[in-house]
Amino acid sequence: MTLTPIKTPFVVKKMFPNYIWDISTNEKTIYLTFDDGPTPEITNWTLETLKKHNAKATFFCIGNNIEKHPEIFRNILENGHAIGNHTQNHVKGWKTNTANYLTEVDGAEKQIQKEKPQQHNTTSGTVKLFRPPYGKITPKQGKQIIKLGYKIIMWDILSFDWQRDISEIKCLKNVISKTKSGSIVVFHDSVKASKNMQYALPKVLKHFSEQGYQFKSLTF
Repeated sequence: MTLTPIKTPFVVKKMFPNYIWDISTNEKTIYLTFDDGPTPEITNWTLETLKKHNAKATFFCIGNNIEKHPEIFRNILENGHAIGNHTQNHVKGWKTNTANYLTEVDGAEKQIQKEKPQQHNTTSGTVKLFRPPYGKITPKQGKQIIKLGYKIIMWDILSFDWQRDISEIKCLKNVISKTKSGSIVVFHDSVKASKNMQYALPKVLKHFSEQGYQFKSLTF
């Protein structure tokens, strides 16, 4: 059981205005994000599912997973999706001192740059994206990461796909019932979340596509 809300309350967004919670837009656009990959069991399936709906997304990758599965990481980029930093080892900011946390961010960034295909290395002016694992980050850590040139991406909607006591139908309803234009939605391309995500994602894509929505990656 968790007290974390499906939709981030307005007051929380106001309390942390330096973080990105959603995107202001007049277009019918949704921003799907996927945390914790690349993962052999689920990431390529996710890419194929997105392709069927001409959808683009943003993948917040763990550096250690990039190191273990560089070919899947490159496949994400080659399919036209955006990449974000999710630390080297998926650490909790609240339980990690700032120096060690920044080392984790740097480790993941080095893996991203090492494995990024050559044609993607020409966008030196592109803003880097970072999402803190578990959404847990201290104010000091946040300030330092922003100083390093990152946009800290949080979310508007949590699917709760990783939570084992949530059914596939509940996971789907979490997204369908709360998402609106400009929402940043969190899924996970991880083994733990795969059962719920494989059920919900195709139906989310179909539902909103039929209503005229587009799915875009996060770019700044």
